[in-house]
Amino acid sequence: MERFAIQRQVFFFEESIGTDHYAPYLEFHAFKGSAVKCVRPRVPHAFSQSETRDALEELVVQLIHLSGGRKPNFWFYTPMMYEFASAIDTELVVYDCMDELANFLGAPARLHELEVELIRRADVVFTGGYSLFEAKRLLHDNIHPFPSGVDIEHFRIARNRPSTTLNRKTINRPKLGYCGVIDERLDLALVAATAAARPQWSIELIGPVAKISQSDLPRAPNIHYTGKVPYAELPDYLAAWDVAIMPFALNDATRFISPTKTPEYLAAGRPVVSTPIRDVVRHYGGVKGVFIAGDTEEFIKLCDEALSLKNSDDSWLVDADEILATCTWDETFNQMNGHINAAMARKTQSVQDVSHPPLCRRKGSGGGYDCLIVGAGFAGSVLAERLAADGGKRVLLCDRRPHVGGNAYDFYDRSGILVHKYGPHIFHTNNDAIFSYLSRFTAWRAYEHRVLADVAGTLLPIPINRTTLNGLYGLDLRNDVQAADFLTSCAENVEAIISSKDVVIAAVGRDLYHTFFEGYTRKQWGLDPSELDKSVAARIPTRTSTDDRYFQDSIQAMPLHGYTHMFENMLDHDNIDILLDADFSEVRKEHVSAHTIFTGPIDEYYQHIFGALPYRSLQFKHETYDRRRIQPVGVVNYPSEQIPYTRITEYKHLTGQVHPKTSVSYEFACSEGDPYYPIPRPENQALFKRYEQLAKASPNVTFVGRLGTYKYYNMDQVVGQALATYRRLKTFSIGEGRVVLRS
Repeated sequence: MERFAIQRQVFFFEESIGTDHYAPYLEFHAFKGSAVKCVRPRVPHAFSQSETRDALEELVVQLIHLSGGRKPNFWFYTPMMYEFASAIDTELVVYDCMDELANFLGAPARLHELEVELIRRADVVFTGGYSLFEAKRLLHDNIHPFPSGVDIEHFRIARNRPSTTLNRKTINRPKLGYCGVIDERLDLALVAATAAARPQWSIELIGPVAKISQSDLPRAPNIHYTGKVPYAELPDYLAAWDVAIMPFALNDATRFISPTKTPEYLAAGRPVVSTPIRDVVRHYGGVKGVFIAGDTEEFIKLCDEALSLKNSDDSWLVDADEILATCTWDETFNQMNGHINAAMARKTQSVQDVSHPPLCRRKGSGGGYDCLIVGAGFAGSVLAERLAADGGKRVLLCDRRPHVGGNAYDFYDRSGILVHKYGPHIFHTNNDAIFSYLSRFTAWRAYEHRVLADVAGTLLPIPINRTTLNGLYGLDLRNDVQAADFLTSCAENVEAIISSKDVVIAAVGRDLYHTFFEGYTRKQWGLDPSELDKSVAARIPTRTSTDDRYFQDSIQAMPLHGYTHMFENMLDHDNIDILLDADFSEVRKEHVSAHTIFTGPIDEYYQHIFGALPYRSLQFKHETYDRRRIQPVGVVNYPSEQIPYTRITEYKHLTGQVHPKTSVSYEFACSEGDPYYPIPRPENQALFKRYEQLAKASPNVTFVGRLGTYKYYNMDQVVGQALATYRRLKTFSIGEGRVVLRS
């Protein structure tokens, strides 16, 4: 808060204290050397609960008026304060969730209810560790974990200072120490057992006793209770310890804690012995000098090892100092401040235009076009931009839909949430040139796509990785070699790899094939995997690592303001006219002399002369929910044939939008409707080849894109194909003449 107070007024509003005065009032207390102002409300003893709540609300309102009357930023450490502050208009609300307070002994009955209300209201949420973040992440769309920071220089004093506190001489060494609140979170039986097993050790517990009785404390000649110690003096006490201990119980109150003590003890130069608190294991399990014990016997044994380490040289501190450098208060403040500023920017910018009008600057009736481009998706738009901007050609771009962007079109729904009308489109590529080209028209938001599969109610990563295998079979595969060996044991010998079924069974066996591939493929393609070309299954790899990213490309990002915004920037050129809601069969009659670039289905262009090419189509059911989140990731697949849809996409994961509500789409594969996916079967490819021969004999038309070349492409591949096509078209014939495009 001192760091925030450099640029902001900061009032630290404390819990109320009773008073004999007849009216409520505020006390102001200054922190020496700090710009933070402490505010202590005083409320008459005789006030009821509702009167106290109303009085506190009025006192906060008075404080706002006294400090200038501007809308405040509220920063809540506890939901209990929200009870009296909820009705006050704010500029920004931050919820700093330090612990799962509802799990603590004696937690107020309304705490959980108030937390739900506070999280819904909050513009940004911080959590005091990763375990707490994982527990809360579905409750908010702008939530960020912050493990404990540490005042490194303050505690580092203990490394080179002998103890000077008088009563330190009364406690024998070796000395094991703990500092913090002594409450239900400590495993007091573990403390007692350690003291009994090693009577030559002294165990010092510093801190107040709370919520438990003095009679609950273990007593022994070598257990010492020092009581509360001023923060400024803590390094002096730690200097007298040989080992720092964290004997936490494993219960509801410690399930999500991320103890500040770990980095403080390490900064003081003391080895640490802890019980297996999840965040301690996660962040410090591999750090030399941190010992994690699973039971009492191991705890005592590791205390012996920690004492030996302390008595050796200080080389072990190199590891500790490396991790401490990542958890300074300056770094914590900088990151928090960045999230707050971003949240503020989102709130202060103008309301986004929900009814975004389709791009249609001109009607395309002027004639004299060099090129007629059919389809305003990636292929058509990229070629329109290149032909107009680089080639100096006049281009008419038409599309049967009322918008540009093709299947990548996105828009703001009625609730103001940015959604993809035709299902999720995630940009990824390994091609720097393609990314650089698109970056002319959009800024980017970093995004790594993750997909989970719902297997009988359990969510497991897709593509299959080590986490998937451990979760599905209850295994404990700990490295790539073990995972590879397991998959090898599952794989079956297939004489000839012809179909998608063959690919999967040869790689992972029938059980994983049935669990993840068979049902999903039947729904997606309307065919059994045995009827599909092997290329379909080859698109989905199997991993032995725990990498749960769906793609592994070097560049993974989303257009910062959406795909439609990017397309509109791309097509904003005087040489490009756009005709939407247009029927190509009518448009072509008016522009017969223009070279046609066709990105629609090639069989449609030739009026299905050889018959229709088979395509798979999609339908979407879009829904909005009055919740911040409904899924842990952007997409959840449903392999079971008992569930009609193939996947659910929650778009705010993809876009990074922060909104009190969330919008999703349920995706259904079908045989009728707009063509989406060419169906990869030999007979279909043979039919396409017949159309391809017609195309080669048609000099005034060029076919581009997924539908024009009857091949499945990712977005970056379509862009690459369009750019390559433009390079070939730098010289092409129009009618009887020849036009040279300028590069």
